[in-house]
Amino acid sequence: MPAILCPNCHKLISDDEPRCPLCGQIRPGMFGLAQWMRRFGVNVDFPHLITITCVSLFLLALILDLSAVMQPRDMMSILEPGGMASIRVGMTGKLPVLGGFAYNGYYDRGGRWWTVITAIYLHGSLLHILFNMLWVRQLGPVVEQLFGTYRLFIIFTVAGVTGFVASVMMGNLHTLGASGSIFGLLAAAIVYGRKRGSALFTRQFLQWAVLMFVFGLIMPGIDNWAHGGGFGGGYVTAWLFSRQPDDREGIGTYLLAGICLLATVGAFVLQFFASIDL
Repeated sequence: MPAILCPNCHKLISDDEPRCPLCGQIRPGMFGLAQWMRRFGVNVDFPHLITITCVSLFLLALILDLSAVMQPRDMMSILEPGGMASIRVGMTGKLPVLGGFAYNGYYDRGGRWWTVITAIYLHGSLLHILFNMLWVRQLGPVVEQLFGTYRLFIIFTVAGVTGFVASVMMGNLHTLGASGSIFGLLAAAIVYGRKRGSALFTRQFLQWAVLMFVFGLIMPGIDNWAHGGGFGGGYVTAWLFSRQPDDREGIGTYLLAGICLLATVGAFVLQFFASIDL
């Protein structure tokens, strides 16, 4: 009879147990899903998958408006997707969410609340996506090792959403990028260091966060509200995950990660149909 590790107590039990005989967890095998999700999490490199998704959507935005790509204003705008192309792909901000006048007198009806998810995976120029993907590749494996594969994805998603919600509330007309999620990963590493009492570990990631905040204040066009909101969302989410020492991913984590994945896929499906009327 196949055996699994109970996702709650992590003891070896039969996969068809209606209740774990050791900790009492109901349906520890989740009708066979627990073992599949654990194997999926081990085999999938989420930082790599996030990078592929961002690059693919960046190329799509470029293809949608090739004329804008051929007219860079400066180094920062090299391979910059056109404004309407970014809106069609899923850029967020006050106008896409709440509505108002946008590019060249175009009136955006708004109502696309799901763009606070889609915009996480979109970028505004070649340097923008290169910078953010370098940070994803740098921080993603660290947070994945500290918290687990599924918690990494949850923190990344929640931080991105809270960052863009803060940005919309503060009136930013248009915004996009994975920066809010990246600040959430930085916050998660800081939480881990504080919980484990590692001052050196905490100081290193706190210094990175401060440097990036300062960089955002100096450089024009940076969405600092998204950075701050992402940091706060990542910090709270990581703190909730690290309440218990040596706590591991279990059924609750699998379900939350599944909800984040469904929300992300659903957001892009909604954006696809909404873009037809834009």
